[in-house]
Amino acid sequence: MILVDYKDTRPIYEQIVERFKTLILKGVMQPDEQMPSVRGLAMEQSINPNTIQKAYAELERQGFIYTVKGRGSFVLGDSSLVERRKKEYVDQILKLVREVLEIGMTKMEIVLEIENLQV
Repeated sequence: MILVDYKDTRPIYEQIVERFKTLILKGVMQPDEQMPSVRGLAMEQSINPNTIQKAYAELERQGFIYTVKGRGSFVLGDSSLVERRKKEYVDQILKLVREVLEIGMTKMEIVLEIENLQV
């Protein structure tokens, strides 16, 4: 489920955060599904439990999970997560498009690049 890339320059907790965010946004992890325990995930990945705890705290701060004292952490069942993320991506895309237009690329060139995109 979670793979840590030790060649990645990002801290391990950031990699864990991004992986769980992707799993949640893609619907692999369902609302109110329990997250793996901090201790269990730490042992499985051979990572310090504090690193996992830091990742979970960040996921909670960003609104992806919630914690129930004594029971663990759970995926937040908020459907607005996907919509909020889409808006963030669109904002980033528009910012990049403005920058590309400023350096002389035309709208048609941008559209052609998007149409040629391999997904």
